[in-house]
Amino acid sequence: MGKKRDGGGLTATQQAAKFLGVSVLAGAVLAGLALPAAGALGLAAKGTVEGFDEIPSNMKTPPLSQRTTILDANGGEIAKVYFRNRTVVDLKDVSPYMQKAIVAIEDSRFYQHGAVDMKGILRAVNKNAQSGGVSQGASTLTQQYVKNVFVEEAGNDQDKVAEATQQTIGRKVRELKYAIQVEKELGKKKILQNYLNITFFGQQAYGVEAAAQRYFSKPAKDLDLAESALLAGIVQSPSRYDPVNDPEEATKRRNTVLQRMADVHDITRAQAAEAAKKPIELHVSTPRNGCITAVDGAGFFCDYVREAFLNDPVFGKTAKARLARWQRGGMTIRTTLDPQAQKAVQKSVSDHVYDSDPVATAAALVEPGSGKIRGMGQSRPYGFKAHQTQMNLSVDGDMGGGAGYQPGSTFKPVIAAAALEQGVSPNKVYPSPYRMQYPSPVSTCKGMWNGSAPVENENRSEKGPYGMKEATAKSVNTYFVSLISDVGICPVTKMADKMGIKRADGKDIDQVPSITLGTQEMSPLTMAAGYAAFANRGEYCTPVAIESITGPNGKAMKVPQTSCRRAMSEKTADTINTLLQGVVEDGTGKEAGLNSRPSAGKTGTTDGRYAAWFVGYTPNMAGAVWVGDPEHKRRMVDITIGGRPHDKVFGGEVPGPIWRDAMAGALAGKPAPGFHTVPIRSPKDKKKNRAKPPARADDNKPGGGGVDLPDLPDLPDVIGGGDGGGWNWPGGGNGRGHNT
Repeated sequence: MGKKRDGGGLTATQQAAKFLGVSVLAGAVLAGLALPAAGALGLAAKGTVEGFDEIPSNMKTPPLSQRTTILDANGGEIAKVYFRNRTVVDLKDVSPYMQKAIVAIEDSRFYQHGAVDMKGILRAVNKNAQSGGVSQGASTLTQQYVKNVFVEEAGNDQDKVAEATQQTIGRKVRELKYAIQVEKELGKKKILQNYLNITFFGQQAYGVEAAAQRYFSKPAKDLDLAESALLAGIVQSPSRYDPVNDPEEATKRRNTVLQRMADVHDITRAQAAEAAKKPIELHVSTPRNGCITAVDGAGFFCDYVREAFLNDPVFGKTAKARLARWQRGGMTIRTTLDPQAQKAVQKSVSDHVYDSDPVATAAALVEPGSGKIRGMGQSRPYGFKAHQTQMNLSVDGDMGGGAGYQPGSTFKPVIAAAALEQGVSPNKVYPSPYRMQYPSPVSTCKGMWNGSAPVENENRSEKGPYGMKEATAKSVNTYFVSLISDVGICPVTKMADKMGIKRADGKDIDQVPSITLGTQEMSPLTMAAGYAAFANRGEYCTPVAIESITGPNGKAMKVPQTSCRRAMSEKTADTINTLLQGVVEDGTGKEAGLNSRPSAGKTGTTDGRYAAWFVGYTPNMAGAVWVGDPEHKRRMVDITIGGRPHDKVFGGEVPGPIWRDAMAGALAGKPAPGFHTVPIRSPKDKKKNRAKPPARADDNKPGGGGVDLPDLPDLPDVIGGGDGGGWNWPGGGNGRGHNT
């Protein structure tokens, strides 16, 4: 037992030594806390020792957060994203100089002591007792590693970070018990490797590999003596010894590390002196983090991948669990993005709509039959500057988009599909006057809608009678309001649901007649995926962005798969294909037509010209293009877009050519299959010789696969309503929608 001083008491050091004889751990706590002597003596309290024994023996060591790499479908890199910039490396891939430097300056007796350094503890306690304050600590490298694990586990939760670093007895006791466990289970080399990978080196660099790349643009294995000493010196205070912002202070600290390495005989005095003479030579690399760095305008698709990960229960049962997994990173995510298609989309939107224009455009391409998103771009770049945005204009609100945009007449094919599924003939004829009163009442899923609403066509010359084919090609409003009044609203909304066509804000489509003119706000991705069901002969597949994920351990992770369902019969889809081919061949979408392959689609221009659309497809690709003001304020009248003046913007005039160029580039060099079609007659055909049978479509030619029909009977009598009134429909927009 130590000698008593005058008065019968033990010195602070002697009391600490006595305490160490009873419990090494409690003594370690005393030094680790770096408290003054008066505070340290209180650690012998019974509760502290008992509390130590109650700590779980199994330390939870979370995987270190690392960079995640996002790839396109061909394996090309889109972007790297990370919560913490870190690349985990083996100890063999770290310069021997770096290994020696960090041990020399942080814990020179690392290889001589266990989890707790007795000699260091006594030195620190004595020093603090003499100073009467906190002047020295004695945490070992192992203890520091354990503390960093707690900080890593806390993530961006500032309360947990504070808890992991607070100077309390409870925290130090827990830290020390885990340090003993770590020493026992891992060994010195593994502890050093883990420490070098987890510790923070400033300038967003976590771990020695990221630090070497950040400051010197080289791997950690190539660090020389002076560089290693500089990095090792940063660890104690990354802000104070930051060589980028304070090279003078960083140089002093580097030289201190070199001197310490010489003191412990890791290097000679001559080596230390020679390295200390060198000025700091940095080759700083700016870390490329986040979707803002994505190539070929794929920043918004990159963001969509993140949202898809954070919203899918496949990656964690709760939103918190999914976020934690994303932040840990270390994944390689292979996506569905086709680099050829993406380049074509981005070039087309940039060529036709400038980022400084008063309106914007967004486009999305989806592969029929698989739901794979092949391209996604917009005219306003991803960023925070003028004419840039972080909002993905192609997607729904819950996936990083906005409230959506009225699709106008691009919704009419949904009405046609619902009618065909109800048994309505594609040869159905309505009077379709220029202006008419909406028939009332109209059935809904919950009863009947009663009201009075006017509707008119785009041009006074558009007056019937019309059949479905010509009415679709010319986008005749009065034809489709007559059609939905016969079919009812409920079958239309159910068809939209089957096709995945929904509002961008997540709400149900309103059960009101105004849906005829596309007044429910939707996103380009939704419309592209919905139209892909027509291309896929009636089968809808949910859009997907992720092909596969490899975790940090090299193992494949489970990823969400597309879900396909039949939305309509093949016959209905083939009929729609026939109708929409007419739109691009001899209708409002002629400027969108692809000369090299069969295509189909529909234009849309909303009332007031706040939005214009073209949604179309080939048998192997579907795409939607929207043009308008994201804030729904600027009408597209007397406007210049992409350097071209327009009195009025139509769906076929601006969105159509964007779709054409994007699709042409995306499909260049790829097969050009034809559609399955059916013969459809118009009222004008009644005057022709009906004894002549319709031609058979050749399956081996584009547009083939149709079926022979017998001579068509006389067309039905014209039915429908007359002119009338003026009344605003409930549910958005008024009846005078100029939807073309």
